Amino acid sequence: MNPDLDALKPYPFEKLAALKAGVTPPAGLTPIPLTIGEPQHAPFAGALTALHRHQEDFARYPTIAGSAELRGAIAGWATRRFGLAGLDADLQVLPVNGTREAIFAFVQAALDRTRPAKVAMPNPFYQIYEGATLLAGGQPLYLDGTAGSGFRPDLASVPADTWRDVQLVFLCSPGNPTGAVTPLAEFETLIALADEHDFLIASDECYSELYLDEAAPPPGLLEACARLGRHDYRRCLVFHSLSKRSNLPGLRSGFVAGDAELIAPFKRYRTYHGCAMSLPVQQASVTAWNDEAHVRANRDAYREKFAAVTEVLTPVLDFPAPEASFYLWPAVPGGDDEAFTRALYAAENVSVLPGSYMGRSGNNGINPGSGRLRLALVAEVEATVEAAERIRRFIERSARC
Repeated sequence: MNPDLDALKPYPFEKLAALKAGVTPPAGLTPIPLTIGEPQHAPFAGALTALHRHQEDFARYPTIAGSAELRGAIAGWATRRFGLAGLDADLQVLPVNGTREAIFAFVQAALDRTRPAKVAMPNPFYQIYEGATLLAGGQPLYLDGTAGSGFRPDLASVPADTWRDVQLVFLCSPGNPTGAVTPLAEFETLIALADEHDFLIASDECYSELYLDEAAPPPGLLEACARLGRHDYRRCLVFHSLSKRSNLPGLRSGFVAGDAELIAPFKRYRTYHGCAMSLPVQQASVTAWNDEAHVRANRDAYREKFAAVTEVLTPVLDFPAPEASFYLWPAVPGGDDEAFTRALYAAENVSVLPGSYMGRSGNNGINPGSGRLRLALVAEVEATVEAAERIRRFIERSARC
């Protein structure tokens, strides 16, 4: 077996299961998980109708590039959403089976093992960035996101001699787990660094359509390119998904878009990878990318939930004001995120994710996720508010002891 498999770290939910082992929560309390970022809102009905209507197309092989109709729908959506001058549906767009699969595959295709292969990534982070890097023979470079950096990766902390060994930089905006949004100016700074030091930028934007201020949608990497007049999107790729936007995580549908000089070899890699999107899923995806009404309704539902939950938790927890995504990133009373998680589960049957499980200790020996929790507000509003009320009750009771 590939020896690089031994370098993979346990996944956060594997660690969480071990932490909770042996704990029996109160039988009279319904379990409420705030752990996995899996939307529980109703999936977009139009996509399901299209999937059913085209079910006989499961009898046909799809192509790696996807249909012209799907690529056109994606290019049209991205152009409208991010104010682009245009996006070539044939050369700058590639449908994929969800961003997780595509992110992992792109790292395998992109890294050059014949020279130093550092991959910079946010810390804390989505663990696929790290795992993909290790299995491609690369070295993760963790960019801490703390309160001092607005919970975004601290680009200014990286010295020039380190940038020289970087081949790829991952961004995640809106961020998982922090919900922080990268401003256009930071995208532009990173693009300038990429030109100076010859690296690629991969922007994971799968939460881009879940934001709290309807008048302020999060910007994206291609939008920053367009603002710079960089309409070839040189060195830049974005990853988008229908999982969060349309509550369709099981559809496994997304896309990669950007630099045609990166899309072409990645498409060739995927031809051997054997991961074409089925034709019925393509038709469902066309329907979803062409409809915005259900996305606005989805945002409204999250706004209602965030407002209710923050009202409950603000008196007892300190967390950055949410901008986007469906996470809260609170500091833990007492500072021990693992002990808090285990005790909360034992007392209230509410499961949360310790922030330390999503981070790594950097050069300073500090894990920027330590002492925090990731709360995934994905369930319907009643269950989510009840979970918040149990958390508050637990904290207030603990403070009296």
